[in-house]
Amino acid sequence: MLSDREVISTLEMLRHEHLDVRTVTLGISLFDCASGDIGRFTAMLREKICRIASGLVEVCDQVGVRYGIPIVNKRIAVSPIAVAACAMSTGQMVEAAVALDSAAREVGVDFIGGFTALVEKGFTSGDRALIEAIPDALASTERVCSSVNVASTRAGINMDAVYLMGKTIKRAAELTSERDGVACAKLCVFANIPEDIPFMAGAYLGVGEPDQVINVGVSGPGVVKMAIDRARAANPGIDLGELSEIIKHTSFKVTKVGELIGREVARLLGVTFGVVDLSLAPTPNVGDSVGEIFQSLGLSHIGVPGSTAALAMLNDAVKKGGAFASSYVGGLSGAFIPVSEDLNIAESARKGFLSIEKLEAMTSVCSVGLDMVALAGDTSAETLAAIIADEMAIGVINRKTTAARLIPVPGKKAGEKAFFGGLLGEATIISARGENGSSDFIRLGGRIPAPVQSMTN
Repeated sequence: MLSDREVISTLEMLRHEHLDVRTVTLGISLFDCASGDIGRFTAMLREKICRIASGLVEVCDQVGVRYGIPIVNKRIAVSPIAVAACAMSTGQMVEAAVALDSAAREVGVDFIGGFTALVEKGFTSGDRALIEAIPDALASTERVCSSVNVASTRAGINMDAVYLMGKTIKRAAELTSERDGVACAKLCVFANIPEDIPFMAGAYLGVGEPDQVINVGVSGPGVVKMAIDRARAANPGIDLGELSEIIKHTSFKVTKVGELIGREVARLLGVTFGVVDLSLAPTPNVGDSVGEIFQSLGLSHIGVPGSTAALAMLNDAVKKGGAFASSYVGGLSGAFIPVSEDLNIAESARKGFLSIEKLEAMTSVCSVGLDMVALAGDTSAETLAAIIADEMAIGVINRKTTAARLIPVPGKKAGEKAFFGGLLGEATIISARGENGSSDFIRLGGRIPAPVQSMTN
């Protein structure tokens, strides 16, 4: 329970420190819509999504007003389409994506995730059809998000899938070249993908999840920054261990807010409550930045020496606070470092403090990975695949989730700016050194075996 003092401090977070419920994501299983007929499948998925999610936006708005806590995004995650529509061709997969987009628009959510394939150990025909459909599907829809899991600690890394995703990202960028390759901003490549992610673009409803479930994503980088600033102002001699405790207590309060909102939305919709994901996910707004936390901790910019250690401390403290606040913490809880979605991080990249190599090092201790990284448009599919492979290896060896959301911006070079708009923000294009130096390695293909860490039985 929160004390009166803690309740007051939580209200201050809401008023002045950008605390919000970043997303309420309604998971909907589509397995009972499976059909070999594309017309029947799309009609059934539209009917089910619109029936179950028709009240989602209204309920979220009502709950937000009642508690004075803004719910910024309302989203839907569905069963992996590569499984639910496994009999479909590539063209029919695109039709399924269009149907998902139409349903999302009808119920008023901003994104719908689940155009997903799980191929860490190999492909089914449905997996191949879906991956081949991704560029056209994302280019022809506004709200559909896609994710592909190509690696896991249990299975190793499917290098054929990694190479295929490099080619897929290139094609998706080309099809949206007039918008700086924005289709790639809706596509994540994962290792060890969780089944209960509420955040896009990775959200989907895992095969072990309920038929209908509410998962909540809470974000509070501004809250954490202000807590650190207050603590350092009150006690100039405070050390990192004490600051870690401050972050942990702050995360506890933020998680409590998220679970309260999630359970109330689930109750009103008559569905199961799943998890609260406490992730320090920034926006392009001033004061809502993960990068600014690093400056509050004494670093001039995110990316300078010491950044990986600071991120490790931050991520651990956030997870500890969340775990103490709720027994239902899941998803990707921790700290995100999406380059384009955080003004401070984008500025560090522009000034050269943050290279792709330093970003990769930091992903070994953060919640996700190389997130919203803009690269030169002439970056080859092989180089993209090699960057993905490195990121997958970090996740596989460390038994953690990692992902890559890479955007090769057509017609632009390192140092220029890419503009994605809205929550996706803008970013300075980062150089990927060693272009074509990885081609022979990537073309070998096959599967990098699971590490010894997989032998846990």
